[in-house]
Amino acid sequence: MAHQAASEFDFIDLFAGIGGLRLGLEAIQGECVFSSEWDKFAQQTYQAWYGERPAGDINAIDPASIPNHHILAAGFPCQPFSIAGVSKKLSLGRAHGFADVKQGNLFFALADIIGAKRPAVILLENVKNLTSHDRGQTWMIIAETLEKLDYEVHAQVIDAAGWVPQHRERIFIVGFNREIFADTFPDGVPFAFPSPPQGEQVRLRDILDRKVDPKYTLSNHLWSYLQNYALKHKAKGNGFGFGLPDLDGVSRTLSARYHKDGSEILIRQGGGRNPRRLTPLEAGRLMGFPMERLEIVVSDTQAYRQFGNAVVPKVAAAVARQIEIVLQAATEQGIDWKRPRVVDELAAG
Repeated sequence: MAHQAASEFDFIDLFAGIGGLRLGLEAIQGECVFSSEWDKFAQQTYQAWYGERPAGDINAIDPASIPNHHILAAGFPCQPFSIAGVSKKLSLGRAHGFADVKQGNLFFALADIIGAKRPAVILLENVKNLTSHDRGQTWMIIAETLEKLDYEVHAQVIDAAGWVPQHRERIFIVGFNREIFADTFPDGVPFAFPSPPQGEQVRLRDILDRKVDPKYTLSNHLWSYLQNYALKHKAKGNGFGFGLPDLDGVSRTLSARYHKDGSEILIRQGGGRNPRRLTPLEAGRLMGFPMERLEIVVSDTQAYRQFGNAVVPKVAAAVARQIEIVLQAATEQGIDWKRPRVVDELAAG
């Protein structure tokens, strides 16, 4: 997209999905100057929503070709480090984490870009399980890699339930380039993760439509199966089963597998009808996307997958505002954090 002089800073959106991190950074006047996402259906949604088609496979992108930027945002792949992903790979006898060459090592492609472009700030998002995967070895490698790139690393698991009516715990990782900030903040960058907003909580019922196509109502066969499945696991002392959340409260986590049976979040219906699953539009609202101005341009299956894999924009915006506080303090201290380090180094060489 064309550069706008009024933008406060430039950022790039890697492993972009459908732009949850992008919306968060745009909320503090950032301008996206490059995006990358390999999934063709997510690319389709991204183009419809933001007017640009992301570049594809990150491994095929030369870091030097990426525009200089101030903030690098990336929701790098979750599956190699997630509880469900690890369990599936182990059951299939497949490698996981950094031994998974196809997906796990994409973090190192990300690290190569960070090392080549040296942005002032990095903003990463991943699953909660990232810190405990492989007895902590995965997180140790990630943290050490970012430290070796000379970034001061801050990480915290945040539950999106403070912003949207959904329990969704994800780890946010924020890194500050020590070359830029260390001299002014010798005791550490004064960054703090956001606290949930105070005031009235958005309820699940607030994002639901009053009239919904009957096709989203569970069939008798599927509803019976889910009830029997839950009873079977309850008898074994397990907690597996469908979810019928309190409409005045929050739901479970929306996952990328929601399209299969919708069991984790089912909506009660009156009149003796079976429960129903969320519509794709409701799933988008549950994630906090501004669906009043965004059109779903893919199939229901792909929409559920995209929302289930997405970053909650309101949480991304809350973290971005905390980054903004640091950048404003740095500016007041006379730090030129907008200076393109890479260009200067090339010129000096």
